[in-house]
Amino acid sequence: MKGAIDISWGMLALGYLLMFIPLYFFYKYKTGLVKPTTIAVIRMSFQLFMVGLYLEYIFKWDNPYINLMWIIIMILVSTYTVITRAGLKLRLFFLPIMTATLLSIVFIDYYVLGFIIGLKNILTARYFIPITGMLLGNSLKNVVIALDAFYQRVSEEEIAYRWQLANGAKRDEALLPFMSYALHKAFNPLIATAAVMGLIALPGMMTGQILGGSDPMVAIKYQITILIVVFSSTMLNVWLTIVLANRMAFDAWDNFNRNIFRK
Repeated sequence: MKGAIDISWGMLALGYLLMFIPLYFFYKYKTGLVKPTTIAVIRMSFQLFMVGLYLEYIFKWDNPYINLMWIIIMILVSTYTVITRAGLKLRLFFLPIMTATLLSIVFIDYYVLGFIIGLKNILTARYFIPITGMLLGNSLKNVVIALDAFYQRVSEEEIAYRWQLANGAKRDEALLPFMSYALHKAFNPLIATAAVMGLIALPGMMTGQILGGSDPMVAIKYQITILIVVFSSTMLNVWLTIVLANRMAFDAWDNFNRNIFRK
């Protein structure tokens, strides 16, 4: 079975005409989102074209060192994005959040690619790069939500946190309600998505595999694996991020450092 039907450059250009629908409504209702949306689409298109060109050569070369370098770049960009979107200081949180992301990716990649799929070389470009990119892309939003929810809640309810400490609780025990709140905020949308994924999978994540010529049952097996992997990877990433980031957010006497936020 052949791969997906190619889209000509002319037809792709016509596809961009659909963007006039959201832009029209943004303009009509004076949302102020016309310019940001236009810039975002231009940036997205440029980045994807560049990635597409680069990945063509990466897949041809399939060099483990080049593959690793590409993933490291992705992790660095992801770390920077998480910290800036969460409104935290880069110099304080870059190392712990990068470490958390790296550890979660290494563990999940090794388990999925080496054990479940059974690759002899887990650095094989056609599997290693897309799956790692998918893990990073899906976990990024949830990590941002969790970090923001956790530290904003601690900042707002620091008195409750200190009251727990005064009553003999250790730091982890005193922070338990805040961790619970952050996880609920970060994972509630993901749980909702997973609950209905069986109904919307075909027009969503499975489409690429089926258009590429995969058997539907093979695509379904990958879909189930991907959903479980994304959920587990995101949870591990969120938990490690908060645990390691807390080393910067609290001092040796368990005092919360309010200077962690960017002004």
